Amino acid sequence: MRRLGLLWRNTWWKLVLLKVLLYSSAASGQLALTSSGLNFGSVQVGSGSQLSTSISNTSKSNITISQASVAGTGFSFSGPTLPITLTPQQNANLYVTFAPQSSGSANGTLSVVTGSAIGNSGKQRSTTSTISLSGTGTSSGQLASNPNSLNFAMTQVGTSQSTTGILTNSATSSVTVSQAAVTGAGFGLSGLPMPLNLAPGQSQAFNVTFTPQAAGTANGNVALTSTAPNPTLNISLSGTAATAGFLSTNPSSVNFGSIQLGSSQTQYESLTNSGGSSVTISQMTASGTGFSLSGFVAPQTLSPGQSITFSVAFAPTQSGTANGSLTFVSSASNPNLSVSLSGTGTSPGQLSVSPGSMSYGTVTVGASQSQSGALSASGSNVTVASASSSSSEFALSGITFPLTIGAGQSVPFTLTFAPQMSGSTSANILFSSNASDSSLAESVSGTGAVQHTVSLSWNPSSSTVVGYNVYRGGVSGGPYTRTNSSLGTLASYTDTSVQSGQTYYYVTTAVDSTGLESGYSNEVSAVLP
Repeated sequence: MRRLGLLWRNTWWKLVLLKVLLYSSAASGQLALTSSGLNFGSVQVGSGSQLSTSISNTSKSNITISQASVAGTGFSFSGPTLPITLTPQQNANLYVTFAPQSSGSANGTLSVVTGSAIGNSGKQRSTTSTISLSGTGTSSGQLASNPNSLNFAMTQVGTSQSTTGILTNSATSSVTVSQAAVTGAGFGLSGLPMPLNLAPGQSQAFNVTFTPQAAGTANGNVALTSTAPNPTLNISLSGTAATAGFLSTNPSSVNFGSIQLGSSQTQYESLTNSGGSSVTISQMTASGTGFSLSGFVAPQTLSPGQSITFSVAFAPTQSGTANGSLTFVSSASNPNLSVSLSGTGTSPGQLSVSPGSMSYGTVTVGASQSQSGALSASGSNVTVASASSSSSEFALSGITFPLTIGAGQSVPFTLTFAPQMSGSTSANILFSSNASDSSLAESVSGTGAVQHTVSLSWNPSSSTVVGYNVYRGGVSGGPYTRTNSSLGTLASYTDTSVQSGQTYYYVTTAVDSTGLESGYSNEVSAVLP
């Protein structure tokens, strides 16, 4: 039993040790403080001074700052609003204000509560870090700055922005400022010659400049060392920097090619602000004969990444090459931007049609006849917009409009005559184009004829015959001409080769097996309308 009890106790300790090891291995986020304490120096009763301390997440996981509390009379937490989460390697500033209500030394602490995930459980482990606070409240006059903090609005990288502060000695005796130290990238101080002696109530203006070299938020401080009751005066500095605006065009040049005089062509141009600051375009002009722009009215402001699209047109007024440009005047880092324009004005081409006229002769109503023609361009390209016929009996086919014909080129077409009634018909086929002669006409004519037939029948021969022949004459009694090309075996025949307004005379003969042909039958006549 004693061995079993010892074994159980040993096992219990191993389990406890294992639990401790697992808990320790789960700890992760680490919060780094750049300062373990903040000293506000001397601050006059009834006024306040603000200082900041930087914190950094040096771990490989996120850390959440859930709470910040201040202990000590006159001290208060000024920001930022919590909770906030810091990603790995991210920094943040914590601000504390000291506003003494009475004279004498004051001490306090800033407690920062952070949390981070523990192992695979996802639970949060809380950690509290503390920063000591100290300051002295003075009831007598002191050295003060108005304002006591300087903030610079958005400033472009590579440019400068300045602001002025007033340093005042409100003490009852003279104050000597022996040192002025400026910290923070891009900040500079001028106007405070060292050493600086200020009599009671005397003020001195100073100037702080912000000249950022990189985009982002910057923080700094002016620390003044003096013989005042508050020997160290801190003036906090902050600013935000952005890269300058930059304009780019697409396309960088516009070539309209060859445009016929009297015509125009439009292309589109885009303007983009590819920088980090807004750009105001105060002026945009188009130069060069025949070039113009639309869709843009100055001034216009483009935010970072914003684009605007407008149109550029070329309407040549004379033959030959034309050059011009679009010019943009703006607040961008490239304040004068140009886009080259070019194009060529060409004289109108000539359009011709061959043959110049078409005659279809006589075509039976209900039938049709087609002929071929061609359109040709010379001198310059010609665009044929449409074609029309003054008569529905003539129809154009084989080409589609609008049609562009290159100089020296021809395009075939087909013109069909389909008469709808008898009689002569004439019409014009009109071609509309941008040629020097904008309207070109081709004359066409034709005659429609109604198709007549004469049907004949007779009594079959009483003799044995192999067929019949049909003869036709223009006058009664002949002479007659055979109309059938081969021997007919039926006692009927239809003559289709007749014309309107004529009178025809018919007779028939019978042929036996030996080829012997009988004499003419009696004559019959047919009068056609």
